[in-house]
Amino acid sequence: MADSLHARLPRLPRWGGRTDVQLVDLYTRGSLHLVYWFLLVMGTLATMGELTTTGQVAVAALAALLPGLAGAWLMHETVLRYPAGEAPPRQPVVLLVVLTFPVVAWVLSLPAEQAVGPALVVVGTLGFAFGGVRDRRVQAVVLLAGALVVAAAAGSAAMALYGVFLAGFFAFTVQSSLWLLGVVTELDRARRTQADLAVAEERLRFSRDVHDVMGRHLATIAVQAELAATLAERGDERAAPLVRQVRSTAHEAMREARELARGYRPLDLGQELQGAVSLLRSAGIEAHADLDGLPERWHAPVARLVREAVTNVLRHSEASRVTITYTGGTVEVRNDGVDVSRATAGDGSGLRSLAADAAELGAGWEHGADGDEFVVRLRLAEVEAT
Repeated sequence: MADSLHARLPRLPRWGGRTDVQLVDLYTRGSLHLVYWFLLVMGTLATMGELTTTGQVAVAALAALLPGLAGAWLMHETVLRYPAGEAPPRQPVVLLVVLTFPVVAWVLSLPAEQAVGPALVVVGTLGFAFGGVRDRRVQAVVLLAGALVVAAAAGSAAMALYGVFLAGFFAFTVQSSLWLLGVVTELDRARRTQADLAVAEERLRFSRDVHDVMGRHLATIAVQAELAATLAERGDERAAPLVRQVRSTAHEAMREARELARGYRPLDLGQELQGAVSLLRSAGIEAHADLDGLPERWHAPVARLVREAVTNVLRHSEASRVTITYTGGTVEVRNDGVDVSRATAGDGSGLRSLAADAAELGAGWEHGADGDEFVVRLRLAEVEAT
C-alpha cells in the first residue's frame, strides 16, 4: 500500500493532455494577447484616420507594430514568470524602452489634433507590457510616462489624468489576470503538498505497523537465542527445543511481515474511517462516511477498501466530494471526480488486488464511472444470504 503511494500526486489530463493549471495559464496568456492586439490594431486604425499623408500613415503603422511586438514579448515573459515571482528578462524591457523613445518623439512632432491618438496607443502598449511586472517603481514610472506623453501630445495638463487612468487601467487588467493565475498555481502547489503529506503519513503508518509486528518478534528471538546459547554452552539438552522455538518465531515473523506487506493485517475500521475523512478534508474535499450496520467480519476487508479508494481519490482525481456508505449489503465509495485508477494495472496491488480478495471471499466487486461520479462498490448481499 505504501509503495502504491510512492509517486507524487498527478493531475488529470484535460484538453490536449494539459492539466487544469496549464489550461488556466494558456487561457490567461491567450486572452491577454488577444485583448492586447485587438486594442492595438483598433487604436492604430483609428489613429490613421486622423493622419493626412501616406508617409504619416506608414510611420504610424511602423510606430505601433515595433513597440507592439516588443510589448507582446515582454507581456509573454511576464505571464510565464509571474507565478514564481521572477522578474522578466532584460532584453524585452530594453527593446521596448529603446523603441518607445523615437515613437514618442514622432508623436510629439505632430499637431495636437493628430498626436493624441498615437499617444494613447503608446500609453496602452506600455500599460499592457509592464502591467505584470512585480515592481511598484516600474508601475509608478509607467503611470508617470502615461501622464506626460498624453499631456504633452494634447498640449493640456488636464489630459495627464486621462493618461494616468489609461495606463493604470491596462496595467490593472494584466495584473489582476496574473494575480488570479498566481492563486491557481499556489493552490495547485498546496494540493501537491497535501499529497506529499499523505504519502508521508502512509509511510509513517506502515513503519509503525512494521515496528509493532517485527519489533515484538525480533525481541522474542533475541531473548530465546541468548538463552539457547547459554544452555548449549552448559550442554543442557533443553537448548535444542529452544532453538526450534527460535526458528518457529522467525517463521511466524516472516508470515506476518508478508501479510503486512500485502495489507492483510487486520485493520481498525473506525480508525481507518476517521483517518480517511480527516485526510480528505485536509485536502479540501468534502467527506462523509457512514458504515453503520456493517457485519464485524467485514470490517478488515472494508477498511482496506476505504484506504485504497481514498488513496486513489487523492492521487488520480480532482474530486470535491467523497461519500462512503453501507446500505442493503453493499459498500460504496463515491467521488465526483473522474478517476482513472492507474492502480488497477500491473503490480498486484491497488484495486486489482482488492478485487481478487473480494472474489476469494465470495463478494461481488465493481468499480467505474456512474454518470459524473466514480464508484467503487463491494456487494456483500450474496455472502450475507448464506
